[in-house]
Amino acid sequence: MFADCFRNPQNLHRSVSFGNMLTMLQRQTATTATRCYSPMMPSSTSQQFNLPRFSPGCHHGARRQLRSWPVASASSTASVNGSSAVHEQLVESLAPSPAPAPAPAPAPALLAPAAVYAAAVKGGAVKSQIRLGKQGYRVRHGGWLTGVSGDGAELISLRDQVFFLAILAGVYVSFGGLLSFTLLNSMPGLMATNPGLAKLLAASVFPMGLALIIICGAELFTGNTALLAAAAYEGQAQWRDVLVRWAVVYAGNLVGSLGMVAAVFGTGLMATNTVLPALAVAKTSLPLGQALVRSILCNWLVCLAVWMAVAANTLPGKLMGLWLPVTAFVAVGLEHSIANMFVVPMGMALGAPVSVATFLTANLIPVTLGNMIAGVVCTAGIYSLCYGRLGERL
Repeated sequence: MFADCFRNPQNLHRSVSFGNMLTMLQRQTATTATRCYSPMMPSSTSQQFNLPRFSPGCHHGARRQLRSWPVASASSTASVNGSSAVHEQLVESLAPSPAPAPAPAPAPALLAPAAVYAAAVKGGAVKSQIRLGKQGYRVRHGGWLTGVSGDGAELISLRDQVFFLAILAGVYVSFGGLLSFTLLNSMPGLMATNPGLAKLLAASVFPMGLALIIICGAELFTGNTALLAAAAYEGQAQWRDVLVRWAVVYAGNLVGSLGMVAAVFGTGLMATNTVLPALAVAKTSLPLGQALVRSILCNWLVCLAVWMAVAANTLPGKLMGLWLPVTAFVAVGLEHSIANMFVVPMGMALGAPVSVATFLTANLIPVTLGNMIAGVVCTAGIYSLCYGRLGERL
């Protein structure tokens, strides 16, 4: 039977498996040598090979014996229509399968400080490299292009995209302010007996705005002061591009905040709110020096909140990272330029005796400058000294 398989290679290709081969070899162990004359090995090239007696457990010996079987010469191989390929496939099927590739290592739940700075630099570089105006376009169904291409009705300018994301950031921060000061206005008794607890409760829900910005995606001016500056410090962005990006995002944040003021005023929900008018008067009555220092401390905390969110790789980690710094600046009473774009105009709409000029000169402009100092110097600058190129130059 075994020799018949070699006389007819088609039978070997169709029916011989390793288990069947073992059975046939066991039946042929009565003899220790066999001479095979077949089309695979014609008489001119026939060779004698031994089939030693072995037990079913000697699989390794069987594999070695199979690999040692002779293969027909080049001239005879062509005459048997690829029977040597059948032999090679049989030998390859008996070879052990390769070990599976090891699973990739999971990402760390929390990045080290140096890695956080590197991630911030990378994020700032990506933000700064998005072209503005008509030089770059994004297809609405998701593809990226560089230059005008295709139907103009299907394209949206990246400048408009950045501006729209900045509008969303102004809206999201205003949502947080709306929730926080609505809650604070609803507990006058607690404000009278325990104002610290009342402020803490109201401040604890304000981080909803930054959470929406980071998780859902939006462009916030105060956070960009640190991210884009870090990219510029490390040579991955030009300061000219950084300044242009800041201007576009700042304008979008203002539009979004003022749009929310109009929307909230139209609802009538804040008609009886007395907290916001008083807060608008207090914020515009600060000495410029105090407003500047409060704004530096405020955005220092906000940038650290962004830093902590970057350090985490999970949604709960990001939320926990940004919650405490934002809660702290609201509870303490520090000055945030984008939040004030909602708080002060909302108080003005509710009757606060504050003019637009007073709002701009006594609050918004100095607070904006202080926020920029916090992002450029206190956050990005110090971390570049510790982990980046500024430290290498010293």
